[in-house]
Amino acid sequence: MSRPEKERIVYKPPLFAAFKPIGVASKVLGQTLLSLDEFEAIRLADHEGVSHSEAADEMEISRPTFTRLIEKARRKIADFLIQGKLLTIEGGNVHFRNNIIQCVNCGHMFNINIKTTLVECPECNSKNLINLAGGFGHGKCC
Repeated sequence: MSRPEKERIVYKPPLFAAFKPIGVASKVLGQTLLSLDEFEAIRLADHEGVSHSEAADEMEISRPTFTRLIEKARRKIADFLIQGKLLTIEGGNVHFRNNIIQCVNCGHMFNINIKTTLVECPECNSKNLINLAGGFGHGKCC
């Protein structure tokens, strides 16, 4: 029996959860699924330029595990680009450190700690808020 997968730490949820080629309906495209931990590996290594060792520490996984994760994520992104598929970011055994809350009324976005609750927009006092981590099944649990 294999060992259960360790939870990976993701700094904050992605702003966008799906990408597709312009002018092609999603329903006719093949799909590439990028997990949240693969997204975080891409963010750390390729966007932030963090070393594999530092990125592994940030995600609370081993360096060899991080290397396997980033290689898998890069293959999936290459498949999405070359084959013209729908790329969807979801799933994975993760916990967020932070969250993004967006006000539907004024459009402002707020980065907050995952344990913080925001029920009203500090800019316009609207209660019409979108919890991006909640869209991935996370919220106060983290």
